[in-house]
Amino acid sequence: MLPWFQNGQFPLYLAPMARFTDIVFREFCKEQGADVMVTEFVQADALTREDPKLWETVDFTEAQRPMGVQIFGSNPESMANAARMLTDRLRPDFIDINFGCPADRVICMDAGSSMLRNPERLGQVTSAVVKAVPQTPVTVKIRTGWDDDNIVAKEVGRIAEGEGAQALAIHGRTKEQGYRGDANWPIIAEVANELTIPVIGNGNITCAADVIRIREQTNCAGLMIGRAALGYPWIFRDIKHYLKYGEVPEPPSIAERWETIIEYTRRIMARPFREKKHGDLRWMRPKFIALTKGMEGSRKIRGSLGQVNQIDDLERVAHAHIAQYGLVS
Repeated sequence: MLPWFQNGQFPLYLAPMARFTDIVFREFCKEQGADVMVTEFVQADALTREDPKLWETVDFTEAQRPMGVQIFGSNPESMANAARMLTDRLRPDFIDINFGCPADRVICMDAGSSMLRNPERLGQVTSAVVKAVPQTPVTVKIRTGWDDDNIVAKEVGRIAEGEGAQALAIHGRTKEQGYRGDANWPIIAEVANELTIPVIGNGNITCAADVIRIREQTNCAGLMIGRAALGYPWIFRDIKHYLKYGEVPEPPSIAERWETIIEYTRRIMARPFREKKHGDLRWMRPKFIALTKGMEGSRKIRGSLGQVNQIDDLERVAHAHIAQYGLVS
């Protein structure tokens, strides 16, 4: 069994989210109590072409371990080659295979959630990766199915386990749902009851109370938190504190949250291979909107965030927001 599941441990994963869970954001989440990290996904074929930007995507620090690298693709040979390259160069704690992404750009490659329509190929890919890196654990992430008429989590889970995957993460929505509607936790519970490998549940986890409920109602071995962590990486701290003391700690002030956002921006802009010509932050605007979600008055500043070009612009938005809402938290 993977060591982070041993001795009754119940790990909290930070879900891999393209364009958001970069190396600096992961550092913040680790500091707040996230147990297991997974990189943003990278396409296997592209990785084997030695694109330096992709290697920046999968970079991580020692402090972030246990750390996995997530890959996607539909060709068993190229997926195996990518896994070997990653383990040789980075020595991750595990390789994670993405069979869950619903994005059209991934589906058109017959990868991600598209593989849920082809369980045989999914098994071939899993087997190839497992055999390619015999000293490195391989895990798999899926969705419940393609749509409500094709719920295949049980079937796919059995295949992944049979081909050597050592853990299975399930996002409790179908491909057709995307990120809409409620996660199907009864299906996740059924898969967790059926498989012998650890099952990590994912979907609609927004607070510590959700964790308590899920632990009571399922045999999940751990949980994966995604979008709830984007605007509030302190969710890991809150959950750990609640599980230990039975109460949620005071949230960080608006000033503290802005301090974190500005520090994050400075650190990510110092990374190589970033679109940082003349300090241009336009590429980060979606990140700013995600990072401020849920803050008092956040909707009112979205227009201002959409105009941020430089760090000075971001600081002006922060100062104005703190001045108006700093005493409300």
